[in-house]
Amino acid sequence: MSDGMDISNQKTVNEDTADNDVEMTGQLTRYELVQRCKKELINFPLPITRSFHHVNKHFKDTVPSSSSQVFRLLSWNILSQVIGEKIDRFVACPLEVLDWKTRRWRILEEILFYRSDIICLQEVDHFEFFKKTLGTLDFSGVFFPKPDSLCYYIKDNNGPDGCAIFYDNTKFRLLKTVTRVLEVLNHKTNQVAIICILKRKLDNREICVVTTHLRARQGHALAEFRNKQGKDLLRFIQENYGKRPLVLAGDFNAEPTEPVYKTLLSCPAPKLKSSYTYLSDTREEPFFTTWKIREEGEVSRTLDYIFFTQRDFRVEQLLKLPLGEQIGANRIPSLRYPSDHFSLVCDFKFN
Repeated sequence: MSDGMDISNQKTVNEDTADNDVEMTGQLTRYELVQRCKKELINFPLPITRSFHHVNKHFKDTVPSSSSQVFRLLSWNILSQVIGEKIDRFVACPLEVLDWKTRRWRILEEILFYRSDIICLQEVDHFEFFKKTLGTLDFSGVFFPKPDSLCYYIKDNNGPDGCAIFYDNTKFRLLKTVTRVLEVLNHKTNQVAIICILKRKLDNREICVVTTHLRARQGHALAEFRNKQGKDLLRFIQENYGKRPLVLAGDFNAEPTEPVYKTLLSCPAPKLKSSYTYLSDTREEPFFTTWKIREEGEVSRTLDYIFFTQRDFRVEQLLKLPLGEQIGANRIPSLRYPSDHFSLVCDFKFN
């Protein structure tokens, strides 16, 4: 990583203290927290808005309620702050877009807008901010950092990036958390996974929620590396999910043509299906989940997925990806959208 990137050879382990300036006391309503976001973003344009695609044409709820049989899950690579600022080289992105003091509120605004019950995040290097803000809405969270996060080697980092799962305490109770550093050929890699076993308070049904972020970069060797990570991830799940209904969400850094995609979908137990194929009548993945402009050019790829056990769940509705004209010529991140990946949101109902 020596091609002009701001990476030192010195590993610096920092505390997650960048958001100590954010004061949050007591419980807030969602409306109050959204208003706080709007106040912090007063000089920014309105965010990109997206609508839902109704897979079940008879499903009328836009937001699952506490009494609903449906629960909503969001998965999103929110873009590590220090990597976004100093590594990714978003050449069409204005500098003010990447200012954490405002970008954190645009990320939170996106999360709040879709009223999800379970939130799976990747590239989280400001966990305390989300723990603090979402905590006012009675959400709890679990964070697991990468063991040798690239953030450690970048000046002014806020600690390592990793994966996180948040859940609504009014709807779910956490039974167990299990974490893993993924392995390839019995050697630990720098990628991680989290399993949360949740019990729904409405009916005591148990759900296994998993999130991960596989190795990045393109090339045949790295595709095979991701495939081996995927096989290790499946072993980890098989050892811990207890044949519960399962949702696996994250940034897999792999297009549908890669071996890891087939590996995940061809496993007999758990038998997985990709939720976002239900956006299409032909049951194909969307054309993109990330769309950015870097020094090497424009990149539009599908890398993010929400998989689920079809035996257990029915997909009710999905958050659509925006149109190109909504995104804008400079793509993302932008003043209207805070990450280089789009969030995925799915409403599930037990069969």
